[in-house]
Parts: sequence; structure tokens; C-alpha cells
Amino acid sequence: MNNMEFRGASVYDEHDFLSNYMKRRDRKDSPNNAIEGPIIFELLGDFQNKRVLDLGCGDAAFGKELLDQGAAFYTGVEGSMQMAASATLKMSNKNGTIHHEAMESYHFPTREFDIVTSRFAIHYVRDVHLLFRNVHKTLKDQGSFVFSVQHPLTTSSFASKKTGDRRGNWLVDDYFIEGERKEPWIEQLVVKYHRTTEHYFKALTKAGFSVVDLREGTPKREHFTNEEEYERRLRIPIVLAFSCTKQQD
Repeated sequence: MNNMEFRGASVYDEHDFLSNYMKRRDRKDSPNNAIEGPIIFELLGDFQNKRVLDLGCGDAAFGKELLDQGAAFYTGVEGSMQMAASATLKMSNKNGTIHHEAMESYHFPTREFDIVTSRFAIHYVRDVHLLFRNVHKTLKDQGSFVFSVQHPLTTSSFASKKTGDRRGNWLVDDYFIEGERKEPWIEQLVVKYHRTTEHYFKALTKAGFSVVDLREGTPKREHFTNEEEYERRLRIPIVLAFSCTKQQD
């Protein structure tokens, strides 16, 4: 394994990592497609004619889908150069724009968006309090903030991952000790930030959000092609998703 550590989106600029990641993500039974995707669309509800901001947008495949299904305008923010380039291509001839920068340094315009979303990206961010305040500022009144992160049960400890990427057992440890974690992932070492479910909830309410729904990624059989994969996903939650509404200032 490479001894370099990657923070934020930087690992996605490693060529071998990116191609391996895309292969995994595009599998029909990957957690992104079989668990997290259906939940995000359900929590989003009606996005017709809405202006959407997507933080850590990756290659903007999600943005293309939203625009194709009636969103008014899509803005993607992405820290990885390779991902941002791919996202910009997807937005050509579409009502969308991509900013190549980290969500921590993005200049959030005031009361600009109806919906802010982020999928499996906020666990790379050190300071969620600042991020949530910025999201609150950039939403219109009664706007929605819908996001997913890696479930805190799986970010608490990566000790059980030393035997390779496909875990058979999950060790939960140091759950209430928040902060940096180094995850061995696709031959690299990636820095993520562990925080409890309670921490996310309190940070959201402190920033002025009302939390209207919370999901832990309960698998549904119809989203899986493979029975064994479905049964494996019943063992531990890997997704934590929130749906929040901005209260009027």
C-alpha cells in the first residue's frame, strides 16, 4: 500500500484509484446504487424547476440525472481536478455549471438555491459547523438540505479492514472519540472525519435547520440483483442520510 495520505478529494486525482473507484461505483449492487441512491431520490422529493447545489459532486452523473428529470439549474462543487473535468463535460449543453474547488473554500451565494445536496462527501470535511452555516445561508427560506455520509458505525474504526477491502466483520471502537481516521481504501490511505450521529444532528439544529427525516440505509431486496450481497448489507448500516429544512431567519 502507498504510504501517502490523501485528504478531501485529492485521492480521486490518482489515476488508478479513480478507475478502480468508478468500476466499483458503477456496479449495480454497489452501495451507491442499491442503497444510497434510492434514499436520496426519496428524500429529495419534488425537484422540478428547482435550483440545486451539489457539494462534492464527483463526475456530476447525479446532476445530469436531475436536469434530465426537470431540475431548473444545477451547480456542482468538486475538489478533484479529474472529477471536475468529467463533470464539466457532462454539463455541456445543459443548464448547469461546475466549480473546481473544495466545498470548504467555495463562496456560498446568499439565498440562491432551493435544494443543497451532498452524497458521501461530507465525511471528508473537518468542520461541519462552518459548512452547515454556509449551506443554511445559501438556501432560500424553507429550502431543503439532503445529504448522505458514511455511517458513523463504519467510520469509528478501520481496524477490521486491514485484511482487504471486502469486510466480513466490522469492529466498532472509539465511537465517541471524534476526529481524523485513516482508511485503507483501494490501495491508498484516505483521511476521513469520524463524528457521531448525535454530532451531525446537533450541528444541523444549531445551524438553523429542522431535521425532517433520517435514514440509515435499510437495504431493500428489489434494489439488489444478488441475494448474497443483499443479505450481507443487512448486517451493518453503511449510509447515514438526513433531510433538513431551512427555518426562516
